[in-house]
Amino acid sequence: MVEQVSPLGSAWTPGRHGNLAGEAGVVLSETRPGSIVQAAAFPGSEKAVMAAIAAATGLALPDGAGGGVATDTKAVFGIAPGRFLVIDQVEGLADRLKPGIPVETGAVTDLSHGRTAIRIAGPQAEWVLSKLFAIDFALAAFPLGAGRATQHHDVLAAIQRTGPDRFDLYVFRSLARSFWTMLVHAGEEVGCEVR
Repeated sequence: MVEQVSPLGSAWTPGRHGNLAGEAGVVLSETRPGSIVQAAAFPGSEKAVMAAIAAATGLALPDGAGGGVATDTKAVFGIAPGRFLVIDQVEGLADRLKPGIPVETGAVTDLSHGRTAIRIAGPQAEWVLSKLFAIDFALAAFPLGAGRATQHHDVLAAIQRTGPDRFDLYVFRSLARSFWTMLVHAGEEVGCEVR
Protein backbone atom coordinates (compact mmCIF):
# COMPACT_ATOMS: atom_id res chain seq x y z
CA MET A 1 0.00 0.00 0.00
CA VAL A 2 1.32 3.42 -0.98
CA GLU A 3 0.98 6.11 1.67
CA GLN A 4 -1.46 8.82 0.64
CA VAL A 5 -0.16 12.35 0.42
CA SER A 6 -2.66 14.91 1.63
CA PRO A 7 -3.64 17.62 -0.87
CA LEU A 8 -4.18 20.00 2.05
CA GLY A 9 -0.47 20.75 2.32
CA SER A 10 0.32 23.85 4.39
CA ALA A 11 -3.41 24.64 4.78
CA TRP A 12 -3.63 21.83 7.37
CA THR A 13 -2.58 23.54 10.58
CA PRO A 14 -3.54 21.52 13.65
CA GLY A 15 -4.83 23.23 16.75
CA ARG A 16 -7.51 25.71 17.68
CA HIS A 17 -8.57 28.46 15.26
CA GLY A 18 -10.79 31.47 15.77
CA ASN A 19 -12.90 31.74 18.92
CA LEU A 20 -10.89 30.32 21.81
CA ALA A 21 -13.62 30.66 24.47
CA GLY A 22 -15.06 27.39 25.75
CA GLU A 23 -15.13 24.15 23.79
CA ALA A 24 -14.64 24.15 20.04
CA GLY A 25 -17.91 24.34 18.14
CA VAL A 26 -16.52 22.16 15.33
CA VAL A 27 -13.66 19.75 14.82
CA LEU A 28 -12.21 19.29 11.31
CA SER A 29 -10.15 16.34 10.11
CA GLU A 30 -9.14 14.61 6.90
CA THR A 31 -10.29 10.97 7.03
CA ARG A 32 -8.36 9.35 4.11
CA PRO A 33 -10.51 6.26 3.34
CA GLY A 34 -8.90 3.50 1.29
CA SER A 35 -11.66 3.53 -1.34
CA ILE A 36 -14.09 6.12 -2.67
CA VAL A 37 -16.17 4.66 -5.51
CA GLN A 38 -19.14 5.78 -7.58
CA ALA A 39 -21.60 3.06 -8.61
CA ALA A 40 -24.04 4.14 -11.32
CA ALA A 41 -27.08 2.17 -12.44
CA PHE A 42 -28.47 2.26 -15.94
CA PRO A 43 -32.26 3.00 -16.05
CA GLY A 44 -34.19 0.07 -14.60
CA SER A 45 -31.11 -1.46 -12.95
CA GLU A 46 -31.14 0.53 -9.71
CA LYS A 47 -32.23 -2.42 -7.53
CA ALA A 48 -29.54 -4.67 -9.02
CA VAL A 49 -26.82 -2.09 -8.32
CA MET A 50 -28.12 -1.57 -4.78
CA ALA A 51 -27.99 -5.35 -4.25
CA ALA A 52 -24.41 -5.46 -5.58
CA ILE A 53 -23.40 -2.69 -3.18
CA ALA A 54 -24.97 -4.61 -0.29
CA ALA A 55 -23.16 -7.80 -1.33
CA ALA A 56 -19.76 -6.06 -1.56
CA THR A 57 -20.07 -3.93 1.59
CA GLY A 58 -22.72 -5.48 3.82
CA LEU A 59 -24.58 -2.14 3.74
CA ALA A 60 -28.19 -2.26 2.57
CA LEU A 61 -29.35 1.01 1.02
CA PRO A 62 -32.84 2.23 1.89
CA ASP A 63 -35.10 3.09 -1.04
CA GLY A 64 -35.50 6.77 -1.81
CA ALA A 65 -33.40 9.68 -2.97
CA GLY A 66 -30.54 10.68 -0.71
CA GLY A 67 -30.85 7.61 1.49
CA GLY A 68 -27.76 6.03 2.91
CA VAL A 69 -26.09 4.17 5.72
CA ALA A 70 -22.75 4.58 7.49
CA THR A 71 -20.65 2.57 9.93
CA ASP A 72 -17.22 3.35 11.39
CA THR A 73 -15.51 1.68 8.39
CA LYS A 74 -17.94 1.87 5.44
CA ALA A 75 -20.58 4.17 4.02
CA VAL A 76 -22.91 4.46 1.03
CA PHE A 77 -25.39 7.13 -0.03
CA GLY A 78 -27.27 8.34 -3.06
CA ILE A 79 -25.80 11.35 -4.87
CA ALA A 80 -28.18 11.41 -7.86
CA PRO A 81 -30.90 9.19 -9.31
CA GLY A 82 -29.29 5.77 -9.78
CA ARG A 83 -25.86 7.00 -8.60
CA PHE A 84 -24.26 6.10 -5.30
CA LEU A 85 -21.05 7.05 -3.51
CA VAL A 86 -19.55 4.05 -1.71
CA ILE A 87 -16.72 4.45 0.80
CA ASP A 88 -14.57 1.83 2.53
CA GLN A 89 -11.53 2.22 4.77
CA VAL A 90 -9.98 -0.70 2.88
CA GLU A 91 -8.56 -0.32 -0.63
CA GLY A 92 -9.92 -2.37 -3.56
CA LEU A 93 -13.64 -1.64 -3.23
CA ALA A 94 -14.03 -0.98 -6.97
CA ASP A 95 -12.67 -4.46 -7.74
CA ARG A 96 -15.11 -6.01 -5.26
CA LEU A 97 -18.07 -4.13 -6.79
CA LYS A 98 -17.37 -4.77 -10.49
CA PRO A 99 -18.42 -8.46 -10.60
CA GLY A 100 -21.87 -7.55 -9.25
CA ILE A 101 -22.36 -4.63 -11.64
CA PRO A 102 -21.80 -5.92 -15.18
CA VAL A 103 -21.55 -3.41 -18.06
CA GLU A 104 -25.18 -3.99 -19.08
CA THR A 105 -26.31 -3.04 -15.56
CA GLY A 106 -24.21 0.01 -14.73
CA ALA A 107 -20.74 1.37 -14.16
CA VAL A 108 -18.21 1.40 -11.34
CA THR A 109 -15.74 4.29 -11.18
CA ASP A 110 -12.91 4.40 -8.64
CA LEU A 111 -12.65 8.01 -7.41
CA SER A 112 -10.16 7.30 -4.62
CA HIS A 113 -7.33 9.16 -6.33
CA GLY A 114 -9.48 12.18 -7.21
CA ARG A 115 -11.43 12.92 -4.02
CA THR A 116 -10.54 14.16 -0.55
CA ALA A 117 -12.61 13.17 2.47
CA ILE A 118 -13.14 15.81 5.15
CA ARG A 119 -15.02 15.32 8.43
CA ILE A 120 -16.71 18.11 10.35
CA ALA A 121 -18.07 17.21 13.77
CA GLY A 122 -19.30 19.01 16.84
CA PRO A 123 -22.32 20.80 18.24
CA GLN A 124 -22.07 23.62 15.66
CA ALA A 125 -21.43 21.44 12.58
CA GLU A 126 -24.95 21.95 11.17
CA TRP A 127 -24.71 25.70 11.66
CA VAL A 128 -21.27 26.02 10.04
CA LEU A 129 -22.32 23.94 7.02
CA SER A 130 -25.51 26.00 6.70
CA LYS A 131 -23.32 29.07 6.20
CA LEU A 132 -21.88 27.44 3.07
CA PHE A 133 -24.63 25.32 1.50
CA ALA A 134 -28.31 26.00 0.75
CA ILE A 135 -29.40 22.79 2.50
CA ASP A 136 -31.43 22.18 5.65
CA PHE A 137 -28.93 20.34 7.86
CA ALA A 138 -31.39 19.77 10.75
CA LEU A 139 -31.58 16.10 11.75
CA ALA A 140 -35.25 15.84 10.72
CA ALA A 141 -34.48 17.07 7.19
CA PHE A 142 -31.06 15.43 6.84
CA PRO A 143 -31.25 12.15 8.82
CA LEU A 144 -28.43 9.88 9.90
CA GLY A 145 -26.89 8.11 6.90
CA ALA A 146 -28.50 10.42 4.34
CA GLY A 147 -26.41 12.14 1.72
CA ARG A 148 -26.65 15.14 -0.57
CA ALA A 149 -24.69 16.21 -3.62
CA THR A 150 -24.38 19.97 -3.80
CA GLN A 151 -21.88 22.75 -4.36
CA HIS A 152 -20.45 25.86 -2.79
CA HIS A 153 -19.77 28.26 -5.63
CA ASP A 154 -17.91 26.03 -8.11
CA VAL A 155 -16.75 23.42 -5.60
CA LEU A 156 -18.84 20.26 -5.85
CA ALA A 157 -19.36 18.38 -2.59
CA ALA A 158 -21.00 15.11 -1.65
CA ILE A 159 -22.07 15.28 2.00
CA GLN A 160 -23.21 12.46 4.28
CA ARG A 161 -24.42 12.68 7.88
CA THR A 162 -22.40 9.98 9.62
CA GLY A 163 -23.36 10.86 13.19
CA PRO A 164 -25.82 13.08 15.06
CA ASP A 165 -23.31 15.97 14.95
CA ARG A 166 -20.95 14.66 12.26
CA PHE A 167 -20.76 15.01 8.49
CA ASP A 168 -18.30 13.57 5.96
CA LEU A 169 -17.67 15.69 2.86
CA TYR A 170 -16.09 14.49 -0.38
CA VAL A 171 -14.60 17.13 -2.67
CA PHE A 172 -12.35 17.11 -5.73
CA ARG A 173 -8.75 16.61 -4.62
CA SER A 174 -7.58 19.53 -6.78
CA LEU A 175 -9.90 21.91 -4.89
CA ALA A 176 -9.45 20.42 -1.43
CA ARG A 177 -6.96 22.99 -0.12
CA SER A 178 -9.17 25.92 -1.04
CA PHE A 179 -12.29 24.18 0.32
CA TRP A 180 -10.52 23.26 3.57
CA THR A 181 -9.35 26.85 4.10
CA MET A 182 -12.90 28.12 3.57
CA LEU A 183 -14.28 25.51 6.00
CA VAL A 184 -11.77 26.52 8.70
CA HIS A 185 -12.71 30.20 8.23
CA ALA A 186 -16.42 29.35 8.43
CA GLY A 187 -15.81 27.54 11.74
CA GLU A 188 -13.65 30.20 13.36
CA GLU A 189 -16.65 32.09 14.72
CA VAL A 190 -17.66 29.13 16.90
CA GLY A 191 -14.12 27.84 17.50
CA CYS A 192 -12.59 25.38 15.05
CA GLU A 193 -10.29 22.59 16.19
CA VAL A 194 -8.17 21.00 13.45
CA ARG A 195 -7.01 17.44 14.12
